Amino acid sequence: MVNNYLKKIKEFYHQYLNLRSLRVRIFLIVLVVGIIPSVAMRYGIMRNYEQRAVELRTETVRNQLKVIADHLISADYFNSNGSDVVNAELEMLSNLYDGRVQIISGNLRVIRDTYGISEGKTIISEEVIKCFMGDSLSNYDDQNRYIEMTIPIIDNQNVSAEEVTGGNTAPGGVKQPDSRVKGVMLTSISTDYIEDTMEILSRKAMILEALMIMAIVVIALLLCIVLTRPFERVTKAIGEVKEGYSNESISVPDLAETEHIVEAFNQLLQRMKVLDDSRQEFVSNVSHELKTPLTSMKVLADSLLVQEDAPPELYQEFMEDIVSEIDRENRIITDLLTLVKMDKKVSALNIASLNINDLTELILKRLRPLARKKDVEVVFESVRPVTAEVDEVKMTLVMSNLVENAIKYNKEHGWVKVVLDADHQYFTFEVSDSGIGIPEDSLAQIYERFYRVDKSHSREIGGTGLGLAITKSAVLMHRGSITVTSTEGEGSTFLVKVPLNYIAQ
Repeated sequence: MVNNYLKKIKEFYHQYLNLRSLRVRIFLIVLVVGIIPSVAMRYGIMRNYEQRAVELRTETVRNQLKVIADHLISADYFNSNGSDVVNAELEMLSNLYDGRVQIISGNLRVIRDTYGISEGKTIISEEVIKCFMGDSLSNYDDQNRYIEMTIPIIDNQNVSAEEVTGGNTAPGGVKQPDSRVKGVMLTSISTDYIEDTMEILSRKAMILEALMIMAIVVIALLLCIVLTRPFERVTKAIGEVKEGYSNESISVPDLAETEHIVEAFNQLLQRMKVLDDSRQEFVSNVSHELKTPLTSMKVLADSLLVQEDAPPELYQEFMEDIVSEIDRENRIITDLLTLVKMDKKVSALNIASLNINDLTELILKRLRPLARKKDVEVVFESVRPVTAEVDEVKMTLVMSNLVENAIKYNKEHGWVKVVLDADHQYFTFEVSDSGIGIPEDSLAQIYERFYRVDKSHSREIGGTGLGLAITKSAVLMHRGSITVTSTEGEGSTFLVKVPLNYIAQ
């Protein structure tokens, strides 16, 4: 029970917690893509609201301050030691916006402070100095939650055009005070109202954001389940094939990706079926080929045993036949072992730089006695000297098998022509003959193990039916290619193409 519990935990982890899982990655991607914009949108909206609210509050207060500034001039506030009406307006403005208003005269002395703290004091600040030069400034301090602004108190009635120097610049580059500015209104207003409104909006936005995140999580879960379900069906179908419940092609056309996976798997399944059929046929052929010499030897031995007074000549003849069958059995086993080693890559290639011309001459020298027995002329044409990186033993097998077949399956008084050529990348070994040829419908099967075009004729000639299979395996191990063209009754041409420089796999 504990093992089942642990198994379920492991399955849950791989499906829902493992970051390598496609389902988990889809969930995280949708979650991140959904949450980041919602958070950014909330922040952007709140920030934009704050800026807009500050701008509106600043503009509203500035307009009201300009009106009061005109009242200060019309009431001759700086010369009449104040005005109850103007003071009332200042107090009202201060209370309305929970702020502080200071009236600063031309000598930088505070003549009115709605807080009653700085009256009679001298104030010198950059903002005030710039305001006396005609610049109206404002600054928002979001840490302390207040807006500070300066408004020039301008007298446009009692100043002539010649007296206006505001905006003029002295020769040293210093801007001169504007003579129309009689004083400055330095104002600080609270932004607590804006902050309170933002807190309310923020709480509502966070609630909305939480609902959006919940919706995004649900959508992400649905998407990761829906999008990965076809892959689960592919896995299930492949599992059924693996367990042996089914051997048919699978189909999951939900997504283009699953369709490609299924198509590749079906091709692999078809290939495995072909290999399985080939393996069964190979086992059957091997059993037959190995059994045939044994059967022949048993028949010969039984024939001798039933004859009590068999003459020595008969013993001699039967023993020669038995030796011949033993040799044939040995050749089959040797070729099988060679082919198995090549298939399993047991024997690595022993690559060395060889003179292919000399190697070809040596092989033809060994095979010419066989050619003379059949009265077949062997011609070697070397177009140019060839040196290549090959395995001498396996390349000898390739050349020997092709030339030996060309001699064995030839006609009397026939010919075999061997042509060696090369370019800057490959060398070619071409073997042509005037033999019996290969039917067109058999060309695709000649490299199969134990395949023979004419089995009865092949028995007379000898061989195991493995020569071309061994030849093709050796050529492929060198990353080369082998092709054949043939006309039945006229002859065949085999062309081997091998890289001059060995390409490591």
